[in-house]
Amino acid sequence: MAQIIDGKAIAAEIRQHIANQVQFLKTNHNLTPGLSVVLIGENPASQVYVRNKVIQTTNAGMNSFHHQKDATISETETLDLIDQLNADAQVNGILVQLPLPAHINADKIINAIEPDKDVDGFHVVNTGRLTIGLQGMAPCTPLGCVELMKSVKADLTGCNAVIVGRSNIVGKPLAALLLREHCTVTIAHSRTKKLNEVCMGADILVAAVGQPNLVKGSWVKPGATVIDVGINRIETESGKMKLVGDVNFAEAQHVAGAITPVPGGVGPMTIALLLQNTVRAACMQHGIPLPD
Repeated sequence: MAQIIDGKAIAAEIRQHIANQVQFLKTNHNLTPGLSVVLIGENPASQVYVRNKVIQTTNAGMNSFHHQKDATISETETLDLIDQLNADAQVNGILVQLPLPAHINADKIINAIEPDKDVDGFHVVNTGRLTIGLQGMAPCTPLGCVELMKSVKADLTGCNAVIVGRSNIVGKPLAALLLREHCTVTIAHSRTKKLNEVCMGADILVAAVGQPNLVKGSWVKPGATVIDVGINRIETESGKMKLVGDVNFAEAQHVAGAITPVPGGVGPMTIALLLQNTVRAACMQHGIPLPD
């Protein structure tokens, strides 16, 4: 039976470490990192995510700035808000909660953020920095995936990693991060031929496609580490809704060496790494080494 990778516990350890770093920065450098979150519209899921981000930012001792705007706000007004936040010295990190209303171009908004304040790691400059190995902001979910992998095996050098999913949010940046860890990386997707055989060659298998239970237990190499990024709502036989991942957990747990559950695996890591990115951004902006 596979080791269950407890994302909640690992995220809690990271948040505690961040709180210690923030206290050090306050005491020794009179610096309180600040995160500004912009939420446009009334999307219920986005409201829950933002509320959790605000709470955890405050609990870590950081400044939290929350900007709630009506869905009718114009693209020009949104860009003006981003300009204000870019110029605000108290704001070290800026996060615009996606999705945005249809009349606002998300790429235009994201790329208006100062790259060194782009704690989501989605700006084209940070994408380029990550790709060629320069220092910059990397997306939070892929960073969390790597932390979960390293909780099982501290040195990933030489591992064959297969990522099922090629999104700009998870698949592509995760591939770049794993190359930094000296893995051999394969990005698979919906058009990959013999996908099951590709997955069976993975020492580290990441599923991030948004298809419930896509990855079967028979696709998993015995002893592999399986990271399930998928969050899918499906209806059970009783008519109730249930959260499941992209991996058939019931099957894969009997084959894998270690596996993340859904929920409780990758999900809690995303906000923890967002806080970590904010602390890193504050230190970079002030020329201060990141505290241990």
